[in-house]
Amino acid sequence: MSRVLDGTGPRAEPERDGTPRTDRSGPMDLRLVPPALAAWATAALTVDAPGAWAAVTAAVGLVGGVLLLAVRRPGGAGGAGRAETDPPADDPVAARRTASTGRAVTGTSTGTASTGTASTGTAVTGTAVTGQGRWAERARWAERVRWAERAGWAERVRWVRARFGWARAAVAAVLLCAAAAAASAGLHGADVRRGPVPELARRYAAVTAEVEVSGDPWLSRPRVRGDHAAPAAVLARAEVRGVEEADGRRVRTRTPVLLVVDPDVPAPEESAAGGGSSGPPPDRAGQSVPAGRAAWLGLLPSTRLRVAGRLAPGLTGGDRIAAVLRVRGRPEPRIVAGPSGPQRWAGRLRAGLRDATEDLPGDARALLPGLVVGDTSRITPELDHAFEETDLAHTLAVSGSNLTVLLALLIGPPGLAQRAERRGLAPRLGLSLRATALLAGALTLGFVVVCRPDPSVLRAAACGAVALLALATGRRRSLVPALATAVLLLVLYDPWLARSYGFLLSVLATGALLVLAPGWSEALRRRRVRPRLAEALAAAAAAQAVCAPVVAVLSARVSLVAVPCNLLAEVAVAPATVLGFAALAAAPVAMPVAKLLAWCASWPARWIAGVARTGAALPGAGVDWPGSWPGALALAAVTVAVVLAGRRLLRHPAWCGLLAVLLVLLVTRPAPLTRVITGWPPPGWRFAMCDVGQGDATVLAAGEGAGVVVDAGPDPALVDDCLRRLGVTRVPLLVLTHFHADHVAGLPGVLRGRAVAAIETTAFAEPADQAEFVRREAAERHIPVTTAVAGEERRTGPLTWRVLWPPPPLPPPSPPPSRSPGVPPVGQGAGAGWEPDGPNDASVALLVRTGGLRLLLLGDLEPPAQQALVRSPAAADLAGVDVLKVAHHGSAYQEPELLRLAAPRVALVSAGAGNPYGHPAPATTAALRAGGAVVLRTDRDGALAVTGTGGRGGRMGVVRED
Repeated sequence: MSRVLDGTGPRAEPERDGTPRTDRSGPMDLRLVPPALAAWATAALTVDAPGAWAAVTAAVGLVGGVLLLAVRRPGGAGGAGRAETDPPADDPVAARRTASTGRAVTGTSTGTASTGTASTGTAVTGTAVTGQGRWAERARWAERVRWAERAGWAERVRWVRARFGWARAAVAAVLLCAAAAAASAGLHGADVRRGPVPELARRYAAVTAEVEVSGDPWLSRPRVRGDHAAPAAVLARAEVRGVEEADGRRVRTRTPVLLVVDPDVPAPEESAAGGGSSGPPPDRAGQSVPAGRAAWLGLLPSTRLRVAGRLAPGLTGGDRIAAVLRVRGRPEPRIVAGPSGPQRWAGRLRAGLRDATEDLPGDARALLPGLVVGDTSRITPELDHAFEETDLAHTLAVSGSNLTVLLALLIGPPGLAQRAERRGLAPRLGLSLRATALLAGALTLGFVVVCRPDPSVLRAAACGAVALLALATGRRRSLVPALATAVLLLVLYDPWLARSYGFLLSVLATGALLVLAPGWSEALRRRRVRPRLAEALAAAAAAQAVCAPVVAVLSARVSLVAVPCNLLAEVAVAPATVLGFAALAAAPVAMPVAKLLAWCASWPARWIAGVARTGAALPGAGVDWPGSWPGALALAAVTVAVVLAGRRLLRHPAWCGLLAVLLVLLVTRPAPLTRVITGWPPPGWRFAMCDVGQGDATVLAAGEGAGVVVDAGPDPALVDDCLRRLGVTRVPLLVLTHFHADHVAGLPGVLRGRAVAAIETTAFAEPADQAEFVRREAAERHIPVTTAVAGEERRTGPLTWRVLWPPPPLPPPSPPPSRSPGVPPVGQGAGAGWEPDGPNDASVALLVRTGGLRLLLLGDLEPPAQQALVRSPAAADLAGVDVLKVAHHGSAYQEPELLRLAAPRVALVSAGAGNPYGHPAPATTAALRAGGAVVLRTDRDGALAVTGTGGRGGRMGVVRED
């Protein structure tokens, strides 16, 4: 959000003492807004339309605009237009009225002799005539009335013509800009469709291509598919410059594609032309990065490679990507040309900043490169989620605020940029006004290169260029025309920006700061709010009000803490940015100095991260909202209603205070109050099954605010939300029954904002990548990880439990294993010496006792392990349990003998709605009901909580969350 253009806005006028002042009371100049909006809308509609549609739109707009400008203005010449409005010759009143316009009128008056007034410079002469009759007098008055009517209509016609002249020019400008946008969009859309690549993609052809990287590579987000997590691939936008088919035909082209590099693809070999990497980032989004993948992530824009792969159509339509090119490992990729000089220089600066921040504490180390140059390679999913929940993600996307800080250092307050008392570094260095503008332009260009030409960066740079041009030429303009000009130029330069959500949010936020924030700030100041606080509050509220509907479309959520979090973070953004850019500049020449500057910048960076984490941890940080454009329109209507109501409420401090208290209660959601209002969690709950989709996440109540969590589900956000609603802030033990992704991928959500004392897992560390993920997450937070084995018994609060499965692993031949407390020797425990066929059969199974209830949690055990459990000595304790957590999401693979032995009163199944596996299986639910169990499932019943006590006379209930 850029406010860098302020110096080119208001018109300077002299005060009485001769000093200039800034007049901000004039009307806002909106003349360029309609053409910019017309170009934006036209580009969005025609950029992927057939070429004929774009051509017709451009032709219609061009012809219409030219005709409007070429049509001669009616009544512009000759006296015919004025003849109807000339006064009658014998009307002295009309003569005097005409005289006031500076025209000389002569005539004969029939009843009165009148001379013109000297002050008007007009002489009117006439001859008195008497003896006319009554009818002649009436005729004269009738003539005067008719003239007056004609004169009134003529004035209206002239007013309409003047207005029509302005409107005609405005409409012509709109049509011509729309025509230009249609032409540009048609040409850019043709780039995606022309050449051999789209046709080869439709045939899924294998090709060898020469590609040029056009942006920084990034890692795809891990996705859980069933019980496995899809490996993260390296993605990069690139342009195919040449393609060679399997038959040897070579074609030169220039087509945008998306490169997909799987983890098993080796690093590209460097040719004699030089490397294309600035040195790979040490980590990426909190994930371990193999050497080959790290080399791909370190590629700089403008690097050229020769790769082999298979083309495929794009996954979504309406994008600037003509195809997806999945790179193969054979033949090995090769770098044929290194990056350009500016990109190499920018890469060294970015790498230097990473080195300077290497030794900083975790959040500052991850956040500072993102704040300064938009390098989010170290941002963990947990920190990224916190910024999204609090609507602080814009601080990680380099935008106009960063450029504003830099230019403010150079030129000082923009409102003083053209005055003798201007401030900043430029006057201290003796730079003239035009030299300052040129230096600021060079700084803006370097800013774009280093921070990459993302939509927000381009918008800020374009606005700054318009403002600097006005500063250099001495022509002052306001901010809104500068923003409109920037939008118009950018959309004409790259019509795909018209479909970019990032560009839309950037323009909306800037527009809100320019149009809404000043008035809101003035209204707050009138109500005795301090000026700086009023300005900050108005800016944050205006940006949030305008951007919230679009954010709701993207995230299906509305943040209730966005305004206070942005206010608290704003005070630290400028210091972190200034010190961060200083470290960026110092790193190539003096790394110790850069490290010192980075350490200083780490304090405001940690403050920003702390604000994000604290705001995201609040139970009512956000509310769900329909993630669609109708939902956005509904939110916009609600926002308008709130703003209109707020204007009246500001007159009543008591009501404002009451609403503020209600908002605080809504955001903090105290557990007692929430329980009274929603009934969730129910009083005295013992066990809860979270609705996390196709996965498992359950909680055993272990005291006030504490719970033993068994499995974490597939989605961190879902399990975190469930634990929030249950009021769990402390986890004495987290049990991960096995390492399938639908049980462990949500681990960051459990760890988010909670004290977790220990993690217990199975000894069967497969799949290896998920086992490594768990160990890494635990190590980052210094949480001990232990292994569960059959026979182990533990207690915490009202809970006691015993591990039923898995048995201890087979011992090595020598030396004999030491015996752990509570673990039976091999040959005496359940399933001793038994080897699992896979992760499911190695699941941790628990028998839990709480409040007289007995609960059997079977993880994902399958029939072989279930049969072994039935034959074990522990089977005697399994008869007639109160609650059964059905194994493996209620799949058809169950051991009937175990179901008959357990004979549960209530059977709970965790499954995702519409899952492709058919869980729970109808045969399984039928068998459970036949045994007398009440079967409840999360895909239909939502989250479930078990209450009550067991034993004789005990009453047990299950409550669904509404």
